[in-house]
Amino acid sequence: MVERKGIAVAGTVLVDKIYGIAAYPEVGELTHIRSIDYSVGGLVSNDGIDLKKLAPELNVVAICKVGDDAEGQFVIDKLRENGVDVSAVKTAAGERTSFTEVMSVIGGQRTFFTYPGASASFGACDIPWDSLEVKMLHLGYFLLLERVDNGDGLEILKEAKARGIMTSIDLVSENSDRYSLVIPCLKYVDNLIVNETEAGKMCGIEPCEENLERLADRLLEMGVRERVIIHMPMLGVCKSRNGSFCAMPSIDVPRDFIKGKTGAGDAFCSGALLGIHNGVSDKEILEYAQISAMASLRTPDATSGIEELSILRELARQYMK
Repeated sequence: MVERKGIAVAGTVLVDKIYGIAAYPEVGELTHIRSIDYSVGGLVSNDGIDLKKLAPELNVVAICKVGDDAEGQFVIDKLRENGVDVSAVKTAAGERTSFTEVMSVIGGQRTFFTYPGASASFGACDIPWDSLEVKMLHLGYFLLLERVDNGDGLEILKEAKARGIMTSIDLVSENSDRYSLVIPCLKYVDNLIVNETEAGKMCGIEPCEENLERLADRLLEMGVRERVIIHMPMLGVCKSRNGSFCAMPSIDVPRDFIKGKTGAGDAFCSGALLGIHNGVSDKEILEYAQISAMASLRTPDATSGIEELSILRELARQYMK
């Protein structure tokens, strides 16, 4: 039997309209827009392009929905230009491509205003199972995709496991009690990659550094099959079902290195996915992830800072202690 290789990234895709601002205004106040950039965004674009840049030889398949508009063609063209397989991208007639307007404080935090668009109707029927020959399927974002949240996500993960495909999922951070929608899916998830807020919301445990291992343990108890990876701005941790636990601080870069944080979480996830795909140790998985997250900080958009992993390792050595 031929070993499967490659990663499919499925779910949210959109156009990011990124506005660099001096500061976020209070209600009724004004702030200056210093820069405007357009890029593809969402899990499929961010993780798909990051993975191809980190490992150009890797087969990366995009599975998503766009509208029949200029933004949809922009997404397809950008994915194709970066070497991502777009054969499973569907164009939804009469729908508008999802977009997000990102207010990004230069060198600081960002705020998102999103229009659901075509991605909202993405579901199980959009996965081309019979032609999908990959080792891993990464699905998300949960809490942003209506059909995925309401049963299709569970169906997709079950089918992937039935076909022998390794699974992972990603969420969006939301101030709500809807995280319970994700819990039934966890027993079909091999690798859960989330931030501390998302982990805390799912577990009902305070999402602080001291609780990261406890959070990971609880998520394994709730059904995650292989490993839980949790990232926060200063630290990433990995806990595997075999009991191993490791932690790695984020790479400490100078303040002027940071041009934006829009894609840092997705870059961390992409590095972790590549490590898992390559079968490296949990410690190396975190190393891949932290190096990728560091690189993404170099540019305002989500993917331009990423390069081949070997190049980024050399860059990281300047800052790693």
